[in-house]
Amino acid sequence: MERYIEKFMRYLEIEKNYSKHTVENYRLDLEDFRQFLGDLNLEKIDYLVLRKYLAQLKEKNLKVRTVNRHLSTLRSFFKFLIREGHLKTNPITSLSSPKQEKHLPLFLTEEEVTKLITAVQPKDERGLRDRAVLETFYSTGIRVSELVGLKIQDVDFIGGVIKVLGKGKKERIVPIGDIAIAAIRAYLEKRKKQQEALFLNKSGKRITDRGIRNIVGKYIRMASIKRGVSCHTLRHSFATHLLNRGADLRSVQELLGHVNLSTTQIYTHLTTDRLKSVYDKAHPRA
Repeated sequence: MERYIEKFMRYLEIEKNYSKHTVENYRLDLEDFRQFLGDLNLEKIDYLVLRKYLAQLKEKNLKVRTVNRHLSTLRSFFKFLIREGHLKTNPITSLSSPKQEKHLPLFLTEEEVTKLITAVQPKDERGLRDRAVLETFYSTGIRVSELVGLKIQDVDFIGGVIKVLGKGKKERIVPIGDIAIAAIRAYLEKRKKQQEALFLNKSGKRITDRGIRNIVGKYIRMASIKRGVSCHTLRHSFATHLLNRGADLRSVQELLGHVNLSTTQIYTHLTTDRLKSVYDKAHPRA
């Protein structure tokens, strides 16, 4: 199994151009499956073996989302093995994934976002950076990893757009508002260390994912906003507020960098107030 896993990892890195983080997640899932198999040969894996593995995953009390991720990894792995001629039949084709519960993503109201951002006191370099981070997050709806990867040259201060390197190392252009642009300018003017990275930590190096999460967490506590709010909540808030103010789903999909529209459609459940407003105005007997 080990050599097949290594071949698959190289395929993901070179041909699929997946990020290191994504490849590592695939590796962890396959290592878990390899340990379950023990000395069982690849050719001996059938539907019953996979059913036993699925049962083991459920016994661990894993979330349905996590179980489905494991199965998705195996589907990709077996598909690769078939393509490369290492297997003749795909044992996982008849295995169904557990139905996943749909949880609506948590989001902030427009007032709460304002409260969060204004909790920052931009008096020094760190405060200016924190304000710029929060403004950029809410203005663009980008992921934490995308924010961390931003370079100064990725910001078009005149055109009002930023160049983002998203999942699968795909570039996209995202609009950024004047308020966020002004916050970035103010931070860069005050910044002492010169680096190509847009946001730096106290050591003058590119800020990390954890550093960004610490910033967001700090001001959530200061603003006394509801528990469970994270960096991703700002992304959810960005999408929800756009839809509530009339943006179409396809445009929001492009802005978020979602490959499939189905990923974006969860936000339609969050726009009930807007739908009620449209109904009240349009229906003759509302």
